[in-house]
Amino acid sequence: MPETRGTAVPAVDLHIKRYLITGLLAFIPVWITWVVFKFVFTLLAGVGAPLVTGIIELIGLGAPRLAETLQRDWVVPILAFVLTIVALYLLGWLSTRVLGRRILSTVDKLFGRIPLVHTIYGGVKKLMTLMRNKPGGTQRVVLIDFPGPGLKAIGFVTRTFIDASGQEIAAVYVPTTPNPTGGYLELVPTDRLTSTDWSMDQAMAFIVSGGAVGPEQLPPIEAKGSRQPAPHERAPS
Repeated sequence: MPETRGTAVPAVDLHIKRYLITGLLAFIPVWITWVVFKFVFTLLAGVGAPLVTGIIELIGLGAPRLAETLQRDWVVPILAFVLTIVALYLLGWLSTRVLGRRILSTVDKLFGRIPLVHTIYGGVKKLMTLMRNKPGGTQRVVLIDFPGPGLKAIGFVTRTFIDASGQEIAAVYVPTTPNPTGGYLELVPTDRLTSTDWSMDQAMAFIVSGGAVGPEQLPPIEAKGSRQPAPHERAPS
């Protein structure tokens, strides 16, 4: 009897651990999706919340009961989110029209004349253009040694330049997971970059999903500047 009881306890522990790990693996995708959705929802709802609050106050002048119903904690964020989505859609539609392009051009010129603002606005706009357009030439998706040697991170090359010694340096934006709006700017010699054939959409899906969604194949992890010589290439000792 003691032997049977002793073997039953490890079996139960193994059973619990197996299902606990299985449940955790099933929960992680749902949790990451919820974190990303919550971030986007909170961000967009925060943009439209002041306008929704003002509209509800105006409604309260003629229909106090309706305004009181709309002022509930869960109603305002939803209305603000929907309003922001509609506004973004209309902005996208307007930007494809001649009048919209003129308005956006006027906004660009206005922001370009404001000290400090033009630096932030111009930099963010270039980054968003990079994310939207198909990479090519200088702007591309790469892998870099980050946060340390032997570890790789996905980065977006935003530009290249030459330093004082004549070496070509790439400015690489490294987004974070699952929120790609935060990240790091790394200055990396171009010979330490590992090029990929990924599109921006593929790279962003890979980052946001924590690596769960993305191309099936990776480029060779070894950077072209760090290749070790083959045995037949080594000089005799």
